[in-house]
Amino acid sequence: MSQALLLAGGRIIDPANNLDVQGDVLIEGGLVAGVFPGRAPAARTAGAEIVDAAGKWIVPGLIDMHVHLREPGEEYKETIVTGTKAAAAGGFTAVACMPNTRPVNDSEAVTALILAKAREGSARVYPVGAISRGMQGESLAPLGEMRRAGVVAVTDDGRPVSNSQLMRRAMEYGANHELLVISHAEELSLSENGVMNEGPLATRLGLRGIPRVAEEIMVYRDLALARYTGRPLHVAHVSTRESVDLIRRAKAQGCRVTAETAPHYFSLTEAAVDRYNTRAKMNPPLRTADDVAAIRAGLADGTLDAIATDHAPHSESEKEVEFDLAANGIIGLETSLPLALALVRDGVLTPRRLVEVMSLDPARILGVAGGTLSPGAAADVTVIDPEARFVFTEADIHSKSRNSPFLGWELEGRAVLTLCAGRVTCRR
Repeated sequence: MSQALLLAGGRIIDPANNLDVQGDVLIEGGLVAGVFPGRAPAARTAGAEIVDAAGKWIVPGLIDMHVHLREPGEEYKETIVTGTKAAAAGGFTAVACMPNTRPVNDSEAVTALILAKAREGSARVYPVGAISRGMQGESLAPLGEMRRAGVVAVTDDGRPVSNSQLMRRAMEYGANHELLVISHAEELSLSENGVMNEGPLATRLGLRGIPRVAEEIMVYRDLALARYTGRPLHVAHVSTRESVDLIRRAKAQGCRVTAETAPHYFSLTEAAVDRYNTRAKMNPPLRTADDVAAIRAGLADGTLDAIATDHAPHSESEKEVEFDLAANGIIGLETSLPLALALVRDGVLTPRRLVEVMSLDPARILGVAGGTLSPGAAADVTVIDPEARFVFTEADIHSKSRNSPFLGWELEGRAVLTLCAGRVTCRR
């Protein structure tokens, strides 16, 4: 059994238990053994390794509910081992990985392979299965089989489910198997061949645009299906003002919907793609300042429930090409927390709300353990130095890929200790 660990004198932020206090957290046998406002009793901590957490935040381990780990099939971009190492470096103790692997995760066999590889990793891995076989949008994947194998949700992320009847059936049958359905909201007839946000900048650059309604129309459709079926729905990578408004109104009407956004949608605008910067190319694309403001407001008022990275590693050869040909997506596991902490400094989020959207609510939405420091819970814990300043360089990256638009940025705040079941997975 590993030595007990005492995280001493930190700011303990645990929304699940309505805690925001200075104190100590004791870790024993991979579990949270005690949370003590002030000081832990000396009799309880004899022999424990003491970690000075003064000036730091002690929070439930961060959970990223939307990552691409690329294994199986594209290990040259990322593996489960390298991806979870990047996750731990970013303060994450658990990630949910999308099914657009090669082969697609639409079966018990692929799910089992992912879970076997995850045993070698630095974070818990929750596989997400495909809605349709081969992500072709034609017939349902075997949802029950995948659920029994260990998937926690289903999505055809990377492509929308264009067939409305198929999406309806996914919601109905998915709910029967306690599987969350995640919507990739995109109307392909509007977005096809687009490479950035539609608008004056796209026109100036001579690039085909993706109008915001390509997202909003599909958000509207999937919300309508959720209302009709009474089944839960989660909307991925929300990027526009109207999408936020649609989700806000649906929640007010009692629709069982949750939603996420990604750090790039509240940190960058379409201006980041100027000069044909392929490291800022993604789908949905970066939008306008008005959209960024709406995303921030949606996180603050609870319309958007989670911050998820949509970590999408690509090789240099897939990014260092003409903008039209470059792959969509960026890495994000190691920049998510400092970018979110900027929202705290800006007064958009409170520290408690940040922990909710990066730990408690992702656990709740996925129906997995975590998001709490309750005694007896697994010791998935992140210690954050909110004032640590650093310039983000390639030396900070544990992913196999380097496709980040935030390289060279001076960031503030990062995880200095990550514990997964009491095991140290990252320490600075």
